[in-house]
Amino acid sequence: MQLTIPKDFILGAASSAWQTEGWKGKKEGQDSYLDSWYKNEKFVWHNGYGPAVATNFMEQYQDDVDMMQKIHLTHYRTSINWSRFMIDYEKGVVDEDYAQHIDDVLDALIAAGVEPMLCLEHYELPTFLLEKYDGWSSRKVVDFYVQYAAEVFKRYHHKVKYWFTFNEPIVIQTRCYLDAIRWPHEQNTNKWMQWNYHKVLATAKVVELFKSKGYEGQIGCVLNPEMVYARSSSPEDQKAAEMYDLFFNRIYLDPLVHGSYPEVFWKVCKEEGLEFTYFQEDLDCIAQNTVDFLGINQYYPKRVRAPRYQWNNQAPFHPEKFYETFDLPGRQMNNSRGWEIYPKLLFDMAMYIKERYNNIPWLITENGMGRENEEQFMDASGVVQDDYRIDFIGKHLSWLLRAVEQGANCKGYMLWAFTDCVSPMNAFKNRYGLVRIELNQERTRTLKKSAAWYQQLIDQRILEIEDDEAVK
Repeated sequence: MQLTIPKDFILGAASSAWQTEGWKGKKEGQDSYLDSWYKNEKFVWHNGYGPAVATNFMEQYQDDVDMMQKIHLTHYRTSINWSRFMIDYEKGVVDEDYAQHIDDVLDALIAAGVEPMLCLEHYELPTFLLEKYDGWSSRKVVDFYVQYAAEVFKRYHHKVKYWFTFNEPIVIQTRCYLDAIRWPHEQNTNKWMQWNYHKVLATAKVVELFKSKGYEGQIGCVLNPEMVYARSSSPEDQKAAEMYDLFFNRIYLDPLVHGSYPEVFWKVCKEEGLEFTYFQEDLDCIAQNTVDFLGINQYYPKRVRAPRYQWNNQAPFHPEKFYETFDLPGRQMNNSRGWEIYPKLLFDMAMYIKERYNNIPWLITENGMGRENEEQFMDASGVVQDDYRIDFIGKHLSWLLRAVEQGANCKGYMLWAFTDCVSPMNAFKNRYGLVRIELNQERTRTLKKSAAWYQQLIDQRILEIEDDEAVK
């Protein structure tokens, strides 16, 4: 069976600055949160690999761009590393060497016919702001971020038409301050919510800035809402799914798209003593400066059930008071990553956005398959035969295209990732790329089988699937 891919439907790939650049040329005081975490807990990063060298994109970006051109890639999403862009955050002094690097990368992409899409912050909170101001706990950091965004827009607005304020803005504080499973291991649920709120406010302020300058293009935010499935149709299980959706999806989707938090959110915050500082003028700014579009990162479904045990009231508040994770028996798994594989989640997410969020324009900004020990699938010529990745992309894309046929306002699909890259803790354990990165000094690059398949998809705009099961 064949599915036709619309001509204007984006087929791109993504990565980020910190996961590719490496530390070549980095100056003192330019660490990001990820850099500091790696320095403080290198032992938790697989085989000790991390952002120090990464893929050495700082020096080898042209190699990657050449490969993008070779497979006819049309769009590439990455980030600017905020912690490296500024020398002095408080005075707004820019590192001109790094700024020139961004210019050079953009010029190389454009020359190769690749549309750049830039994210202002992909976990790259400067350590200086974390240590001096407690990061996004402080309103001052919101102001520093807006100042940074203003400088970036001024320099690159004529080269970039697609902007994102954050990538997965909920993740860092969830891992650090809600679950306390990552450095600096501080459990503080109120801080978790303060960070969430300030990132929503920062997005609104940057949208306001972008619009006020009359820049050509669109500005949005990359979110990672999880498609939540209740274990059963029981009211109790359905309620568990609703509460998970509220705390991990709607606290960003509602204010960014609708301009306000849902009433049930304020109600639960009051009942549970979840406190954070906000002002009416902030809420007005959020209401008046919603995003143009969304990036949506999707990898796996979230399945929940009603909790079976009474919550310990001596424990800090956590949204899991209202739900319990449920593992579907017989589910298909990516055992390398420990994630369920459920391609229909892209269709369901598309319908969720269509029905609840005004069918706002959006695109998949990340979806892909990480696989461990890929060298075992390398043929005699050194090419990784990653048929599992081709199968994964094809099945997910088929469901997404079906949603587009049914009116979902999805504009494209961005594969994670163009090259293998560093991931938090997993480092290079799981490989995601169309391009293989060897962990030698040269960081040698080779195209995998999936790269040729993706090129054919881009050129022919036809997706071949074995039968029609994926789109029923």
